[in-house]
Amino acid sequence: MEKLQTNSQSSIKKVIAVLSGKGGVGKSFVSSLLASSLKKQGYRVGILDADITGPSIPKSFGLKENATSDGTNMIPQISKGGIKVMSVNLILDDPATPVLWRAPLVSQIIRQFYENVTWGDLDFLIVDMPPGTGDVALTIFQSLPIDGVVLVTSPQDLVGLIVEKSINMASQMDIPILGLVENMSYFVCPHCGEKTEIYGPSKLKDLASSYEIKSTLQLPINPEFTGKVDQGKVEYLNLSDMDLFALSLD
Repeated sequence: MEKLQTNSQSSIKKVIAVLSGKGGVGKSFVSSLLASSLKKQGYRVGILDADITGPSIPKSFGLKENATSDGTNMIPQISKGGIKVMSVNLILDDPATPVLWRAPLVSQIIRQFYENVTWGDLDFLIVDMPPGTGDVALTIFQSLPIDGVVLVTSPQDLVGLIVEKSINMASQMDIPILGLVENMSYFVCPHCGEKTEIYGPSKLKDLASSYEIKSTLQLPINPEFTGKVDQGKVEYLNLSDMDLFALSLD
């Protein structure tokens, strides 16, 4: 399948897909953190929210106004920190409206979000992928010029197994794995400082070693994270480890 081209008003240097293979592990949260870290370090960044049936990126950044149009292309919304965002929730009259679309239509919308959006000049476009390795994910990998994938997992054995399916999918599509993030890896007690692996021992090192993934990151369970996302202030989180991880992707 021929890769899509941006319109004449857009130039994107690198497209990175954030993939989990499974819902509920914090893929959109990692997408938001990654974009925020890159932006803070001086890069021009956009997020294409490809999770059409479960979009959460606008909420994380506190974006409430709909995207506009110049008559030819859609104009993305811009976060307070300067990140350009395009999501189906930015074109719906009511963000709570369920998106009851079949896979071909979902795939077409994602294609339009790449081709028919005025992204301008971007160093990075982060694609927040839908969960799973099905038809929509396959269409994205085949049609968008993905330069690499960041995988999101959590310590549970089942999640690790599913993430391995995503690794194999990327490998079959000849798309490099740029990094691996283990979310909800541990919890640090705010009173005594004790570190507890609530979901069991970390699988990050073993998984990364098995597939020769060099860039890795562990994110803890932290109520502050949830609070900032709920307030639409995800880009106000300052995580030095995420900053270092983001730099390793360039």
